[in-house]
Amino acid sequence: MALQPVTRRSVPEQVFEQIAADVLSGELQPGEALPSERRLAELLGVSRPAVREALKRLSAAGLVEVRQGDVTTVRDFRHCAGLDLLPRLLFRHGELDVSVVRSMLEARLRNGPKVAELAAERHGPELAEILEDSLRALASEEDPIEWQRHTLKFWDHVVDSAGSIVYRLMYNAFRAAYESALAAVATRMTAEVKRPDAYRKLADAICSGDPAAARQVAQDLLDLSNMTFMAALDTRGSR
Repeated sequence: MALQPVTRRSVPEQVFEQIAADVLSGELQPGEALPSERRLAELLGVSRPAVREALKRLSAAGLVEVRQGDVTTVRDFRHCAGLDLLPRLLFRHGELDVSVVRSMLEARLRNGPKVAELAAERHGPELAEILEDSLRALASEEDPIEWQRHTLKFWDHVVDSAGSIVYRLMYNAFRAAYESALAAVATRMTAEVKRPDAYRKLADAICSGDPAAARQVAQDLLDLSNMTFMAALDTRGSR
């Protein structure tokens, strides 16, 4: 555990970042005890309240277990943390972790069709106009990164219409991680993925109240998107 002095003593964010990075990288193993609060403050060159605040954040993130009057131990984040960690896991040493990207795309392929199905069952009458705005943006956008952001906005509306708080919170985490990866791969994604007609077909299936069609169209659309995303990653890795 190679701790570095923190330059701004009053900001616990940097303490959190250093310890979180060591936990997520495996340098700090589950069950391992952290130095005492006093010792951490000395090593990092910060105040004890700053360390205490950082430990509270680490505990809330599922990275450590803080026991009053006892040692602070590292937790197995794979069993204790939530999806909000995805953006942190996505990049290791400044590079995309392809295994994490693949896991995200697999989950999206399983969840997206169900979300579309629910939206077809539960959407309100206002959805058609909302999706029409998104479709116009998709049809006119030329920039590959912005085009991807418009697709995320389209799905944002679909998820809202599904009426599930669990899918909504899951989508928030996936979107945050997905957006952080866009700049690294979007410009290498083939033109094949730009299919506003497929999004039009999905919007029509949802707004017509056809759950089976919405599910199938979403499956086909996400299959294509996943393949092109992974192909862009492969191209990026070969350069």
